[in-house]
Amino acid sequence: MSSASLSQVPRVLVVEPASSGGTTLIGVAAESGLRVVVASADAGDRALSDAVRTAAERVLTVETNDQAALEAAVREEHEREPFDAVLAGSDIYVAVTARVAHALGLRGLPVDTVERVRDKSVMRAAVAAAGLRTPRFAEATTEDELRAAAEQVGFPCVLKPVACSGSIHVSRADTSAELFAAFRRLVTDPVPDMGKLHEHRVLVEEYVEGPEFSADGYVRDGVTTVVALTRTLLGPEPDFVEMGHLTPADVDDATLKTVESYVADVVTAVNLTSGPFHCELRLAADGPVLIEIGGRLPGDRIVELVRLVSGVSLPKVALADALGVDPADMDAFAEAEAAAAGIRFFASEKLATFRELTGWQQVTALPEVTESTVYFAPGDEIPVARDCRSRLGHALFTAGSPAQALSRWRDLGDTVTPS
Repeated sequence: MSSASLSQVPRVLVVEPASSGGTTLIGVAAESGLRVVVASADAGDRALSDAVRTAAERVLTVETNDQAALEAAVREEHEREPFDAVLAGSDIYVAVTARVAHALGLRGLPVDTVERVRDKSVMRAAVAAAGLRTPRFAEATTEDELRAAAEQVGFPCVLKPVACSGSIHVSRADTSAELFAAFRRLVTDPVPDMGKLHEHRVLVEEYVEGPEFSADGYVRDGVTTVVALTRTLLGPEPDFVEMGHLTPADVDDATLKTVESYVADVVTAVNLTSGPFHCELRLAADGPVLIEIGGRLPGDRIVELVRLVSGVSLPKVALADALGVDPADMDAFAEAEAAAAGIRFFASEKLATFRELTGWQQVTALPEVTESTVYFAPGDEIPVARDCRSRLGHALFTAGSPAQALSRWRDLGDTVTPS
């Protein structure tokens, strides 16, 4: 391709593609013929994968946790050769990316309200102010504030960092002792998340009984579209390790419509004006209750589950929105390939070192298993099983119905044994 024709190809910047959604976004962008530049610290838990390096035209190495440094590096690159769009590669960088887009005069979420989809305290306040059901909550940064927050919220409650992702350090507490133990684990955790030690600011919020779901979709021209409702399957409490997702969720039409209406109201409350969203909620006895909403693609390969059962490519929708074009022009809408799909994660609460997943070859040979990955090598140390970092691998599969997907998820769990 000549340099003249090359300059006509849209050039997009993706900031820290640390999630599976971000990695998929880059792959889809490259497959769609776009030129992809990645801005990343490219170190530690932000080290880029071989797949991202292969798909990217260029890697802009910069400390993405330093807004000024990031904007300076991106501006310099933009002046050398302009970007047509800027997208976040993971939840943590949604607000950062919105500010970069604003600095370059490109499309993005409003910088004055973008914290509503990143800071869970700001998010909770905005949703509550709109009159929507949200858990009772109080913010805390010290043990004294934690004690006061627990008195306000009551037990059982959930301790949740305001700005982490992946359910890291999210824990149920039934007593003050459990709450303080969870807080101390957070403040003493020496392992950084996306290059930063954990902020000590947390929410203490009401524990909501009910099954958990995620609603994934997009906002375009002021209209909120829920593409799919997915059931989330969790490991044992007090932790909230996501052990699987099933799409579509097995709910009746009336429940689905209630959820869609609630999600549209949440989208309005947080001023999510365009692009994709990932809304996590629980269905309580009195209706949907927000866990959190992000202005970004879902992780955990939910983008693939949604594509399989709906035909909608959320990464293509996100790219189209950032570029200001019709998603149909990017072939974002196709025929569904399966009636249902799911993903099963594998973890162990007892192992300190990974050796193998017994039964893995049997699972990967199944025709309904379309994707399988092991995250650890033999001999690797396994983190304590409290969040997504302790999961050992996954198998993604298709099914003939939501009920069959749940049965298959259980069978896969029975077949594979970590050792």
